[in-house]
Amino acid sequence: MNMQPRNLTSIRKLLMSLPVILALLLFTGVPRAHAESEEECQHHVAHADHELHEAIAHHGPNSSEADHKRHDLQEARERCWKEHHKWWDEDQHRWHDQQDWDEHDHDH
Repeated sequence: MNMQPRNLTSIRKLLMSLPVILALLLFTGVPRAHAESEEECQHHVAHADHELHEAIAHHGPNSSEADHKRHDLQEARERCWKEHHKWWDEDQHRWHDQQDWDEHDHDH
C-alpha cells in the first residue's frame, strides 16, 4: 500500500513537467527566419524584374498582370533594402546604396 502514493507522486511530477517539455520541443522545432544573402537578394530582384518585363510584353504596361509584377519587384527591392541597405538594379546591373528606386521605372 505504501508504494501506490509514491507512484502517484511520480506520475504527478511527470504530468506537471510535461507542459514545460512540450513547450521546449515546440519552440526549438520552429524554423527560424533567415535573412537573404546578397546573392539571393540579387536573384529575387532580377527574377521579379524579368517577370515584370514579361508581363508588360504579354499584357501591356497598364495591365493588372503588370501591376502585380510591379508590386512583386517593389517588395523584392524593399526586402533587399531592409536586410542589406542596398538594392539590386537589374537594368543597370549594379547595386544602389541609396533608397532611390523609381516605383514607376517600368511604366513606359
